[in-house]
Amino acid sequence: MEKTVIDFKDVDVCQRDVKVLGDINFSMSKGQFIYLIGRVGSGKSSLIKTVTGEIPVYKGQATVLDFKLNGLKSKYIPHLRRKIGVVFQDFQLLTDRSVYDNLAFVLKATGWADKNEIRARIEEVLSMVGLSDKSSSMPYRLSGGEQQRVAIARAMLNDPEIILADEPTGNLDPDTSSNIMSIIHELSQTFGITVLMATHNYNILKNYPSEILKCEDGKLMKTVMPSEEDLTNKLIKFGLSRGYEYELVYQTVMRMYGPRF
Repeated sequence: MEKTVIDFKDVDVCQRDVKVLGDINFSMSKGQFIYLIGRVGSGKSSLIKTVTGEIPVYKGQATVLDFKLNGLKSKYIPHLRRKIGVVFQDFQLLTDRSVYDNLAFVLKATGWADKNEIRARIEEVLSMVGLSDKSSSMPYRLSGGEQQRVAIARAMLNDPEIILADEPTGNLDPDTSSNIMSIIHELSQTFGITVLMATHNYNILKNYPSEILKCEDGKLMKTVMPSEEDLTNKLIKFGLSRGYEYELVYQTVMRMYGPRF
């Protein structure tokens, strides 16, 4: 039986005393991959922040990697976060230092001191994402896909048990998005990492199928991939409401955005 690494029972997720999601019940086991979908503002990012301890839990019971989030003292939050890798949509790299120094900064901040060990670990994670030759590069000289691969390498530095990815392909073109998804899936399968990934991109859900949770109307529920018929109807409605030709709408949405679930 796989180890449970995330377990939420009857949890309310609140932002500034406003309930965003209510009575959440979900769990994830070691190595499981789940997509999190929902419209902008539906609670995806808030749920991810709750898993990392950034948003406290006051109602229900929540456990992440044996840390009970209810009343979790601030001094223990860094210990929790060292076991979690986070990948953001906008990369969040430090633009005034090289790729190597970006990664070294994280290692030093989490207790690494030996220079040789730091160098070896940085070389290892850059190799994982195919960027061994970019160690000395500045972030602004990298493509969007390369920057996101650096962000994934950063998330892997401390051998995380969980990766939380908040729309990691949102700023990337379809081919680059596919490359990033291949890397995330391979890391999950190779190292048994649990992945919770927020996305709205239909092509990702279609090409890399996995379990799906949906944030909607203040609830978190299981859902499935929409059928081609449902997708077609959604696109027709989208196009007709704006007076566009259906084929143009279909090609544009599928190529650039995917439908907004």
